[in-house]
This record gives sequence, structure tokens and C-alpha cells, in this order.
Amino acid sequence: MFLQLSHTRLNVFQSSKQLALECYRITRVFPNEEKFSMVQQIRRAALSVHLNITEGCSRKSNSERKRYFEIARGSVIEIDSAIDIALELTYVTMAQLEKLGLNIVNTFKLLSGLITHN
Repeated sequence: MFLQLSHTRLNVFQSSKQLALECYRITRVFPNEEKFSMVQQIRRAALSVHLNITEGCSRKSNSERKRYFEIARGSVIEIDSAIDIALELTYVTMAQLEKLGLNIVNTFKLLSGLITHN
């Protein structure tokens, strides 16, 4: 935020930021009983995506960068799986998940591209 580093202009950085924000928004409607379980897990995974991309961009070696991007992509998959369970439990509807679904797919694709080309 204050450092204004070059990675903040990358599409994957912007996409992961939107993914994190949307995860926080969507989990607000989950039942209170999920506040300390599913909600926290989804939010931690979403923040992990964004922060691992950030940390990966700061690494000098390709193998180190790739490892952080792989961890971030794993967290995207984790979010997708948790949201699937939330949908099955009717905590949310597909209509509510439209924007989040686009964020998940976009971030996954961008990370996959970074992993392939690093």
C-alpha cells in the first residue's frame, strides 16, 4: 500500500485482491455458527492467496517465486471447495456467488500462467 512496488500493478495482484474482498463480503451472510469455522477458513485462504502472490513477487529466484504462486493457487482451490460446501448447505445461492466465481476462475488462470512461465 505505502511502498507502491511494481507487483501491485500486476493483473494477478489486482485479481487476488478482489478475490479476498469478495470472500469477506460473501461470508458476511453465513450463519453465526460458522463464524469461527468456515468463515474464518475461507477468509484465511483468501488472504493467503493475496499475500503469497505478494511475497512470491518479492523473491529473486524463479523456483522460490513459483513455490509461492503454487501455494496461492492451492488456496484458491481451497476457497472453491469451501464455497461448494457452503452452497450445498444453502448458506448462499449461485446468484450470490456469481462475482466470487468469476474472481476464483480469473485468479486461478492468472496464477496458472505465472507458474507455467516461471
